[in-house]
Amino acid sequence: MDSEVEKEQVSIILTKGSLDWIYATLILASTAAAMGKRVDVFCSFYGVKGLYRNTSGLKVSPLANPAMILKLPVGPNWLKKIDWNKVLPQVIWIVPGMTALVTFAFKLQMKHQNQLPIEELRALCLELGVKFTACSMAFDLLGVCESDLIDEIEIAGAATYFAESPPSQSLFI
Repeated sequence: MDSEVEKEQVSIILTKGSLDWIYATLILASTAAAMGKRVDVFCSFYGVKGLYRNTSGLKVSPLANPAMILKLPVGPNWLKKIDWNKVLPQVIWIVPGMTALVTFAFKLQMKHQNQLPIEELRALCLELGVKFTACSMAFDLLGVCESDLIDEIEIAGAATYFAESPPSQSLFI
């Protein structure tokens, strides 16, 4: 029996296009692949942004993200312990520049946690054999161009994806 058939399978559906959601997906995918599982990631709607060649536009939105813990990655320990998302009123996040500030803080926090930059983490996933599929409907719906995406992906519709996905071990992100 082929070893690929014997592998446990994990399927992840990514529909969110923000940096934090893409990080979560890639961390789960790389972990499962490193544990010897076959991993398929289906990127639909805004999740296709995780497959863009240029990821510099990915952001973390503090607005309407109440579960987000927002701590400063630098400064004295007493200041780093404060969860600013609980202290500051939600209206503060509409001030111009706050999304950029939160994105910067998130990237710095990931670096302090010894996490790879998003491009390197995605490359690691590919090295580990993670299969990425971009939803073909997102191309028409969102105006995605195939040339904007990395080369190592497949393009297919949801029906094709579900026909090939495992019956269990599916995660929706």
